[in-house]
Amino acid sequence: MSDNLRIIQELLAAQQAGIPVVLATVIKARGSVPRHSGSKMLVYADGRISGSIGGGEMESRVVAEALEALQDGRTRVLPYSLVAPKKGDPGVCGGEVEIYLEPYAPPATLFVVGCGHVGQAVAELGHFLGYRVVVTDDREGLVTPDVIPNADLHLPGSFADALAQNPINAHTFIVMVTRNVLVDQEIVPLIIDSPAPYIGIMGSSRRWAETQKLLIEDGLSAEDLARFQAPIGLEIEAETPAEIAVSIMAEIIKLRRMKKP
Repeated sequence: MSDNLRIIQELLAAQQAGIPVVLATVIKARGSVPRHSGSKMLVYADGRISGSIGGGEMESRVVAEALEALQDGRTRVLPYSLVAPKKGDPGVCGGEVEIYLEPYAPPATLFVVGCGHVGQAVAELGHFLGYRVVVTDDREGLVTPDVIPNADLHLPGSFADALAQNPINAHTFIVMVTRNVLVDQEIVPLIIDSPAPYIGIMGSSRRWAETQKLLIEDGLSAEDLARFQAPIGLEIEAETPAEIAVSIMAEIIKLRRMKKP
C-alpha cells in the first residue's frame, strides 16, 4: 500500500471515530526539496504525526501551524524557502515548497435528550441539516428507528448510560427537550462541566426558573447555570413541534456561524 493511500485511509478512520486531524499536503515543489508534490502527512491534536512531508525543521513548523489550524478551523498554505537558515529558512536543500493544511474537525453532533414530539422533529431537522444525530430517552419505546428513523445513534435508557456511550466533545450541541423539571434536574449536573458549546433546555421561563431553584438547592450556583440557553430556540413565535425544531436549529446555526472568523 502506498504511503498516500494509507494516509487517506487513516484520515477516513479518524473522521469516523470523531478524532480531529489535519491533512498536510505538498502542493508545490521547486528545485531540491525533501518531498515532492502530493506527499501527505496527518497531524493529530496531541502533535503526533503519520507520514512525512520532509522532516526536520520545516516539518516541525508545519506541525505547529497544523495545531493552530485545528483551533481555528481554517485552511492555509505555507510557503517555505529551503536556502538560508541564517535568514530563518527551515532548511538548506536549495529549493522551495508549499504545504496546504486542511483541518478535519469531528462531525458536529446533535445530542437530543428527550424523544417526544419536539425531540423527534429536532432529530429529523438535524439530520436534514447534516448533523450526526444522537437521541436518548429513558422511555425506551421512543428511542427506536421506527420512531426516529434518521438518527445515527439510538441510546435508550438512562442519560448517564447514554453519556458513557456518546461522550460530549467541543463539537456536540445538546438539545434537552425532556418531559418535566425533575428530568432536567437529574441531567443538568451531568453535563454542566462538559465542553459542549451549546446546551439548550426547552420550557417556559417559569419552568426554567423552577429548574434553577431545584438545582441551586442541590448545590449548583447561578453562575454555573448561566451557560444554559433557556428557554431554548430563537423567538419566532413557534407553536408546532416542527416550528420549535426550526427555532432550535436556527439558534444553533447562528452560534456556529458567529464563531467563524
